[in-house]
Amino acid sequence: MGPVNAEIPSQAAEEIRPLHWAFLGSMPYGRALELQERLSTALKRGEGAEHLLLLEHPHVFTLGRNASSADVTAAPGWLESRGIELFQTDRGGQVTYHGPGQLVGYPILNLSPDRRDIRRYVRDLLEVLIATLAEFGVTAEKGEGPEHIGLWVDGAKIASVGVHLSRWVTTHGFALNVATDLDLFAGIVACGLRDVRMTSVEKLTGQRPALGELAAVYARRFADHFGRRLAPAARAVSFESEH
Repeated sequence: MGPVNAEIPSQAAEEIRPLHWAFLGSMPYGRALELQERLSTALKRGEGAEHLLLLEHPHVFTLGRNASSADVTAAPGWLESRGIELFQTDRGGQVTYHGPGQLVGYPILNLSPDRRDIRRYVRDLLEVLIATLAEFGVTAEKGEGPEHIGLWVDGAKIASVGVHLSRWVTTHGFALNVATDLDLFAGIVACGLRDVRMTSVEKLTGQRPALGELAAVYARRFADHFGRRLAPAARAVSFESEH
């Protein structure tokens, strides 16, 4: 986490802040990193709005600050044959997989002045996911202990969380397995847990809800939980996914 003692412009806690959101469809991981950086920099300067970016990625393994190269167990040929990229990131956590059929969320929020608590923020992200999954017939619960951060269903992991804070502005976020190819987690020590089992909405319910539909439910639940007012993201943000 970056320095937390610097003040940045923020609205009064009692005001309802607008949250600009979009479901961006499929976006390469590197482009999503660039978009997060641009939006978070503007927010820290007091020149931009809060955003909730919801999307999916092409195949990629991402390594958080606590990951090591040994957490990627697949051989280079295995990765190449499946078109899986590798990215080192500044988020918390270890290594995870992103790919088609997985809903990924990147909230760009200013937690000042009233929510400056990283543990509370992670709990909030998980609680919004729990409420969203309930609408699709899945009952999930938060894991016990720091090594099991995420959401679990009957001992299998369905969602992961890894965040970064700089001057109390958030980047990165969560990944929810909806209709994900779970076999691709075999190429990593997922979240640092060697024997972890992964699951998905499709595996649990036999249904494949459209990611856009699930994203809309998540955005509504997120706004309610964080006390925000939903607004469409600017065309310039939505346009990012089309290039």
